[in-house]
Amino acid sequence: MNTPKVLVTGAGGFVGEALVFRLLLDKRFTPVATARSSTRFGGLCSVRPLDLAVPQTFPVLEGVQVVVHAAARVHVMHETAVDALSAFREVNVQGTLRLARHAADSGVKRFIFISSIKVNGEGTERGKPFTADDPAHPTDPYGVSKFEAEEALKALARATGMEVVIIRPPLVYGPGVKANFLSMLNWLDRGIPLPLGAIDNRRSLVSIGNLVDLIVTCLTHPAAANQTFLVSDGEDLSISGLLRRLAAALGKKARLIPVPQWVLNTGALLLGRQAVAQRVCGSLQVDISKNRELLGWVPPIPVEKAFRQTAAHYQDSQTK
Repeated sequence: MNTPKVLVTGAGGFVGEALVFRLLLDKRFTPVATARSSTRFGGLCSVRPLDLAVPQTFPVLEGVQVVVHAAARVHVMHETAVDALSAFREVNVQGTLRLARHAADSGVKRFIFISSIKVNGEGTERGKPFTADDPAHPTDPYGVSKFEAEEALKALARATGMEVVIIRPPLVYGPGVKANFLSMLNWLDRGIPLPLGAIDNRRSLVSIGNLVDLIVTCLTHPAAANQTFLVSDGEDLSISGLLRRLAAALGKKARLIPVPQWVLNTGALLLGRQAVAQRVCGSLQVDISKNRELLGWVPPIPVEKAFRQTAAHYQDSQTK
Protein backbone atom coordinates (compact mmCIF):
# COMPACT_ATOMS: atom_id res chain seq x y z
CA MET A 1 0.00 0.00 0.00
CA ASN A 2 1.31 3.45 -0.92
CA THR A 3 1.83 5.78 2.03
CA PRO A 4 1.44 9.58 1.81
CA LYS A 5 4.56 11.41 0.65
CA VAL A 6 6.04 14.14 2.85
CA LEU A 7 8.73 16.43 1.49
CA VAL A 8 11.22 17.58 4.16
CA THR A 9 13.52 20.50 3.39
CA GLY A 10 16.70 21.02 5.39
CA ALA A 11 17.06 17.26 5.87
CA GLY A 12 20.77 17.71 6.52
CA GLY A 13 20.02 19.90 9.55
CA PHE A 14 19.21 19.05 13.16
CA VAL A 15 15.42 19.21 12.89
CA GLY A 16 15.03 17.99 9.32
CA GLU A 17 17.23 14.94 9.82
CA ALA A 18 15.43 13.91 12.99
CA LEU A 19 12.06 14.28 11.26
CA VAL A 20 13.09 12.10 8.31
CA PHE A 21 14.32 9.34 10.64
CA ARG A 22 11.05 9.53 12.59
CA LEU A 23 9.01 9.20 9.39
CA LEU A 24 11.12 6.23 8.31
CA LEU A 25 10.55 4.53 11.66
CA ASP A 26 6.81 5.24 11.73
CA LYS A 27 6.27 3.84 8.23
CA ARG A 28 3.01 5.81 7.97
CA PHE A 29 4.52 8.27 5.52
CA THR A 30 7.09 8.18 2.74
CA PRO A 31 9.68 10.90 3.36
CA VAL A 32 11.28 12.70 0.44
CA ALA A 33 14.34 14.52 1.73
CA THR A 34 16.01 17.61 0.31
CA ALA A 35 19.35 18.93 1.51
CA ARG A 36 22.24 21.13 0.41
CA SER A 37 24.80 18.83 2.04
CA SER A 38 25.31 15.12 2.65
CA THR A 39 22.96 13.22 4.96
CA ARG A 40 23.08 9.99 6.96
CA PHE A 41 20.07 8.34 5.31
CA GLY A 42 22.04 6.13 2.95
CA GLY A 43 19.56 4.34 0.72
CA LEU A 44 16.70 4.54 3.22
CA CYS A 45 14.98 7.35 1.34
CA SER A 46 15.55 9.55 -1.67
CA VAL A 47 17.57 12.72 -1.08
CA ARG A 48 17.37 15.54 -3.59
CA PRO A 49 19.40 18.75 -3.84
CA LEU A 50 17.53 21.98 -3.16
CA ASP A 51 18.65 25.59 -3.37
CA LEU A 52 15.88 27.97 -2.30
CA ALA A 53 17.38 30.70 -4.49
CA VAL A 54 17.20 28.53 -7.62
CA PRO A 55 13.66 27.40 -8.54
CA GLN A 56 15.14 25.05 -11.16
CA THR A 57 16.37 22.87 -8.28
CA PHE A 58 12.89 22.50 -6.76
CA PRO A 59 11.80 18.86 -6.79
CA VAL A 60 8.76 17.56 -8.63
CA LEU A 61 6.02 17.35 -5.99
CA GLU A 62 3.71 14.89 -7.71
CA GLY A 63 2.05 12.79 -5.02
CA VAL A 64 3.44 14.92 -2.16
CA GLN A 65 0.66 15.76 0.30
CA VAL A 66 2.65 17.78 2.85
CA VAL A 67 5.80 19.89 2.73
CA VAL A 68 7.67 20.44 6.00
CA HIS A 69 9.97 23.40 5.46
CA ALA A 70 12.82 23.22 7.97
CA ALA A 71 15.55 24.71 5.74
CA ALA A 72 16.54 28.25 6.67
CA ARG A 73 19.33 30.73 7.05
CA VAL A 74 19.72 30.30 10.78
CA HIS A 75 20.46 32.76 13.54
CA VAL A 76 24.20 33.02 14.25
CA MET A 77 26.05 34.56 17.18
CA HIS A 78 28.59 36.47 15.06
CA GLU A 79 26.91 37.73 11.91
CA THR A 80 29.29 38.47 9.01
CA ALA A 81 26.89 39.71 6.32
CA VAL A 82 27.09 43.44 5.62
CA ASP A 83 23.29 43.62 5.35
CA ALA A 84 22.10 40.83 7.63
CA LEU A 85 18.39 41.52 7.16
CA SER A 86 18.64 41.30 3.37
CA ALA A 87 20.59 38.05 3.65
CA PHE A 88 17.97 36.54 5.95
CA ARG A 89 15.12 37.79 3.76
CA GLU A 90 16.56 36.26 0.60
CA VAL A 91 16.50 32.75 2.08
CA ASN A 92 13.87 32.83 4.82
CA VAL A 93 11.27 35.00 3.07
CA GLN A 94 11.79 34.95 -0.70
CA GLY A 95 13.13 31.40 -0.74
CA THR A 96 10.31 30.11 1.45
CA LEU A 97 7.68 31.85 -0.67
CA ARG A 98 9.17 30.47 -3.91
CA LEU A 99 8.94 26.95 -2.53
CA ALA A 100 5.45 27.47 -1.11
CA ARG A 101 4.13 28.79 -4.44
CA HIS A 102 5.65 25.76 -6.15
CA ALA A 103 3.92 23.53 -3.59
CA ALA A 104 0.55 25.25 -4.07
CA ASP A 105 0.85 25.05 -7.86
CA SER A 106 1.67 21.34 -7.53
CA GLY A 107 -1.44 20.55 -5.49
CA VAL A 108 0.27 20.07 -2.12
CA LYS A 109 -2.41 20.05 0.57
CA ARG A 110 -0.45 21.39 3.54
CA PHE A 111 2.74 23.40 4.10
CA ILE A 112 4.30 23.22 7.58
CA PHE A 113 6.73 26.05 8.31
CA ILE A 114 9.28 25.67 11.08
CA SER A 115 9.57 29.24 12.33
CA SER A 116 11.08 30.50 15.61
CA ILE A 117 10.01 31.80 18.99
CA LYS A 118 12.04 34.89 18.05
CA VAL A 119 8.94 35.98 16.14
CA ASN A 120 7.31 36.54 19.54
CA GLY A 121 10.35 38.30 21.00
CA GLU A 122 13.49 37.78 23.03
CA GLY A 123 12.07 37.36 26.52
CA THR A 124 9.09 37.31 28.83
CA GLU A 125 8.32 38.38 32.34
CA ARG A 126 8.52 35.39 34.63
CA GLY A 127 5.14 33.70 34.83
CA LYS A 128 3.82 35.53 31.75
CA PRO A 129 4.58 33.18 28.86
CA PHE A 130 4.17 33.90 25.19
CA THR A 131 1.08 32.42 23.56
CA ALA A 132 0.67 31.48 19.92
CA ASP A 133 -1.79 34.29 19.37
CA ASP A 134 0.24 37.11 20.95
CA PRO A 135 1.23 40.01 18.66
CA ALA A 136 4.58 39.40 17.01
CA HIS A 137 7.56 41.38 18.29
CA PRO A 138 10.74 40.22 16.53
CA THR A 139 13.80 42.30 17.36
CA ASP A 140 16.64 40.89 15.24
CA PRO A 141 17.01 40.22 11.49
CA TYR A 142 16.47 36.47 11.88
CA GLY A 143 13.24 36.94 13.83
CA VAL A 144 12.02 39.62 11.42
CA SER A 145 12.65 37.35 8.43
CA LYS A 146 10.75 34.48 10.04
CA PHE A 147 7.79 36.74 10.84
CA GLU A 148 7.71 38.13 7.30
CA ALA A 149 7.77 34.58 5.94
CA GLU A 150 4.84 33.64 8.18
CA GLU A 151 2.80 36.59 6.93
CA ALA A 152 3.60 35.80 3.30
CA LEU A 153 2.57 32.17 3.80
CA LYS A 154 -0.73 33.18 5.38
CA ALA A 155 -1.48 35.41 2.39
CA LEU A 156 -0.61 32.57 0.02
CA ALA A 157 -2.90 30.23 1.95
CA ARG A 158 -5.79 32.67 1.58
CA ALA A 159 -5.14 33.04 -2.13
CA THR A 160 -4.63 29.38 -3.01
CA GLY A 161 -6.40 27.29 -0.40
CA MET A 162 -3.21 25.40 0.53
CA GLU A 163 -3.22 24.89 4.31
CA VAL A 164 -0.36 26.47 6.24
CA VAL A 165 0.79 25.39 9.70
CA ILE A 166 3.37 27.45 11.61
CA ILE A 167 5.43 26.04 14.48
CA ARG A 168 7.65 28.32 16.57
CA PRO A 169 10.18 26.39 18.69
CA PRO A 170 12.39 27.91 21.39
CA LEU A 171 15.87 26.43 21.92
CA VAL A 172 15.90 22.87 20.52
CA TYR A 173 18.21 20.28 22.07
CA GLY A 174 18.77 16.56 21.88
CA PRO A 175 21.30 13.97 20.70
CA GLY A 176 23.76 15.65 18.36
CA VAL A 177 22.92 19.21 19.45
CA LYS A 178 25.47 21.89 18.59
CA ALA A 179 26.14 25.53 19.51
CA ASN A 180 25.42 26.83 23.03
CA PHE A 181 23.85 23.65 24.37
CA LEU A 182 26.91 21.64 23.34
CA SER A 183 29.08 24.24 25.08
CA MET A 184 27.11 23.68 28.29
CA LEU A 185 27.67 19.94 28.02
CA ASN A 186 31.40 20.53 27.57
CA TRP A 187 31.60 22.85 30.59
CA LEU A 188 29.70 20.45 32.83
CA ASP A 189 31.67 17.43 31.65
CA ARG A 190 34.96 19.21 32.39
CA GLY A 191 33.77 20.43 35.79
CA ILE A 192 34.27 24.11 34.96
CA PRO A 193 32.85 26.41 37.68
CA LEU A 194 30.02 28.57 36.34
CA PRO A 195 28.81 31.82 37.99
CA LEU A 196 25.12 30.96 37.54
CA GLY A 197 24.09 29.45 40.86
CA ALA A 198 21.93 32.42 41.89
CA ILE A 199 19.94 32.78 38.65
CA ASP A 200 16.26 31.97 39.18
CA ASN A 201 14.82 32.69 35.76
CA ARG A 202 12.52 30.43 33.71
CA ARG A 203 13.24 29.18 30.20
CA SER A 204 11.18 26.97 27.92
CA LEU A 205 13.13 24.42 25.89
CA VAL A 206 12.05 21.64 23.56
CA SER A 207 13.73 18.32 22.93
CA ILE A 208 14.11 17.30 19.31
CA GLY A 209 11.88 14.28 20.00
CA ASN A 210 9.03 16.42 21.28
CA LEU A 211 9.34 18.92 18.43
CA VAL A 212 9.30 16.16 15.83
CA ASP A 213 6.30 14.55 17.52
CA LEU A 214 4.32 17.80 17.20
CA ILE A 215 5.34 18.14 13.54
CA VAL A 216 4.14 14.59 12.85
CA THR A 217 0.85 15.37 14.60
CA CYS A 218 0.43 18.43 12.38
CA LEU A 219 0.97 16.44 9.19
CA THR A 220 -2.62 15.26 9.12
CA HIS A 221 -4.57 16.66 12.08
CA PRO A 222 -7.52 18.59 10.60
CA ALA A 223 -7.53 21.17 13.42
CA ALA A 224 -3.92 22.17 12.66
CA ALA A 225 -4.84 23.79 9.35
CA ASN A 226 -3.92 27.49 9.18
CA GLN A 227 -2.87 27.61 12.83
CA THR A 228 0.25 28.78 14.67
CA PHE A 229 1.67 26.68 17.51
CA LEU A 230 4.36 27.23 20.10
CA VAL A 231 6.12 24.15 21.41
CA SER A 232 8.12 23.15 24.48
CA ASP A 233 8.79 20.22 26.81
CA GLY A 234 6.01 21.50 29.07
CA GLU A 235 8.41 22.17 31.95
CA ASP A 236 10.23 25.48 32.32
CA LEU A 237 13.64 25.51 34.00
CA SER A 238 15.93 28.08 35.57
CA ILE A 239 19.43 28.16 34.10
CA SER A 240 20.80 26.84 37.39
CA GLY A 241 18.20 24.05 37.47
CA LEU A 242 18.95 23.19 33.85
CA LEU A 243 22.67 22.91 34.52
CA ARG A 244 22.19 20.77 37.64
CA ARG A 245 19.86 18.34 35.90
CA LEU A 246 21.99 18.15 32.78
CA ALA A 247 25.07 17.49 34.91
CA ALA A 248 23.19 14.69 36.70
CA ALA A 249 22.39 13.15 33.31
CA LEU A 250 26.13 13.19 32.60
CA GLY A 251 26.83 11.57 35.96
CA LYS A 252 28.53 14.74 37.14
CA LYS A 253 27.87 17.50 39.66
CA ALA A 254 27.42 21.05 38.44
CA ARG A 255 29.86 23.50 40.04
CA LEU A 256 27.71 26.61 40.25
CA ILE A 257 28.88 29.78 41.99
CA PRO A 258 26.04 31.99 43.34
CA VAL A 259 27.03 35.31 41.73
CA PRO A 260 24.22 37.92 42.01
CA GLN A 261 22.47 38.61 38.72
CA TRP A 262 23.16 42.34 38.90
CA VAL A 263 26.89 41.59 38.91
CA LEU A 264 26.54 39.43 35.79
CA ASN A 265 24.43 42.09 34.09
CA THR A 266 26.99 44.80 34.91
CA GLY A 267 29.82 42.68 33.56
CA ALA A 268 27.86 41.96 30.39
CA LEU A 269 27.18 45.67 29.92
CA LEU A 270 30.86 46.55 30.28
CA LEU A 271 31.82 43.84 27.78
CA GLY A 272 29.03 44.67 25.33
CA ARG A 273 27.47 41.23 25.80
CA GLN A 274 23.99 42.25 26.99
CA ALA A 275 22.31 39.91 24.49
CA VAL A 276 24.24 36.96 25.89
CA ALA A 277 23.26 37.92 29.44
CA GLN A 278 19.59 38.11 28.39
CA ARG A 279 19.70 34.61 26.90
CA VAL A 280 21.38 33.19 30.00
CA CYS A 281 19.74 35.15 32.81
CA GLY A 282 16.43 36.33 31.35
CA SER A 283 13.18 34.41 31.16
CA LEU A 284 11.52 33.12 28.02
CA GLN A 285 8.46 30.97 28.57
CA VAL A 286 5.88 29.66 26.13
CA ASP A 287 2.33 28.50 26.73
CA ILE A 288 1.49 25.29 24.83
CA SER A 289 -2.07 24.87 26.10
CA LYS A 290 -3.37 25.56 22.57
CA ASN A 291 -1.66 22.37 21.38
CA ARG A 292 -3.51 20.29 23.95
CA GLU A 293 -6.86 21.97 23.41
CA LEU A 294 -6.80 21.97 19.62
CA LEU A 295 -4.73 18.88 18.80
CA GLY A 296 -4.87 16.79 21.97
CA TRP A 297 -1.06 16.99 21.96
CA VAL A 298 1.15 16.94 25.03
CA PRO A 299 4.93 16.41 25.00
CA PRO A 300 5.49 12.63 25.05
CA ILE A 301 9.13 12.74 26.24
CA PRO A 302 9.82 13.93 29.82
CA VAL A 303 12.69 16.35 30.35
CA GLU A 304 14.70 13.85 32.40
CA LYS A 305 14.58 11.27 29.61
CA ALA A 306 15.47 13.85 26.96
CA PHE A 307 18.46 15.00 29.03
CA ARG A 308 19.65 11.39 29.45
CA GLN A 309 19.39 10.80 25.71
CA THR A 310 21.31 13.99 24.99
CA ALA A 311 24.00 13.23 27.58
CA ALA A 312 24.44 9.64 26.40
CA HIS A 313 24.96 10.74 22.80
CA TYR A 314 27.45 13.40 23.91
CA GLN A 315 29.44 10.92 25.99
CA ASP A 316 29.43 8.39 23.18
CA SER A 317 30.78 11.03 20.80
CA GLN A 318 33.64 11.81 23.20
CA THR A 319 34.91 8.24 23.04
CA LYS A 320 35.13 8.12 19.25
